[in-house]
Amino acid sequence: MTHELKGRTILVTGATNGIGLESSVQLAGMGATVVMVGRDPGRTERALAEVKRRSGSADVSSLLCDFSSLAQVRALADGFRARHPRLDVLVNNAGGVNAARTITVDGLETTFAVNHLGPFLLTTLLLDLLEKSAPSRIVNVASEAHRQGVIDFENLQFEKGGYGTLKAYANSKLANILFTRELSRRLSGKGVTVNCLHPGVVDTGIWDKSPWYYKPLILPAKLFFISAEKGGRTITHLAASDAVAQVTGEYFTRNKVTKTTRLARDEALARRLWDESAALVKLSR
Repeated sequence: MTHELKGRTILVTGATNGIGLESSVQLAGMGATVVMVGRDPGRTERALAEVKRRSGSADVSSLLCDFSSLAQVRALADGFRARHPRLDVLVNNAGGVNAARTITVDGLETTFAVNHLGPFLLTTLLLDLLEKSAPSRIVNVASEAHRQGVIDFENLQFEKGGYGTLKAYANSKLANILFTRELSRRLSGKGVTVNCLHPGVVDTGIWDKSPWYYKPLILPAKLFFISAEKGGRTITHLAASDAVAQVTGEYFTRNKVTKTTRLARDEALARRLWDESAALVKLSR
């Protein structure tokens, strides 16, 4: 059973392909006003047209944002506010994998910036709108990779070395879950639920930027990957299902609450990560 989505506005980041695109199709098809976020203008236009065609809905629009730029994340929040008086569901799906350690325009390690700090900033900038629109929901796309993740505040962005593609990704996904739990705590009693999910091992292009020596492992593994359409269903479930309307602070796999690692449940770690993240993005409100 799902909520009636007509009249509800949903913002989906990383919506130009994979599970972001598929969940946009599903949610638009259920009557929601869907705002898709993409990085590349041409690709975003094509994805927008595809979602409209496949969902049969014209109530779909797009905004541009490169999550490696904090200025663009702030502009995204401002652009959304200028066009929409309410926000019922925020889906933080944008993310990536990087073969080598690179630095963003803000001097931040790219994987951590795109996968965690960007969504952290966007969410906090839109919190008042989410509270105003309550009951509302925040859905963060995490991963089972968090089980290999650690949060080392002495080397949070691998500034002291030790960078690895999977290590950086796993750490950022652990950060997603810690953010989910801390945000859920802070929003208690305000009518906004916050949950995160592992969409499954999905056949998307996210690993295209992984090092060449991972390719022999990834190619045969793709035989067991699920489709992006199926992966998108968990996002749609958390965004729209009545079954999770009162659930918050949880991690889902296959539409069911799943136990995370001990680190992902560490409340003190979650609070410190929040404070460190707020300082890094220069959060003023």
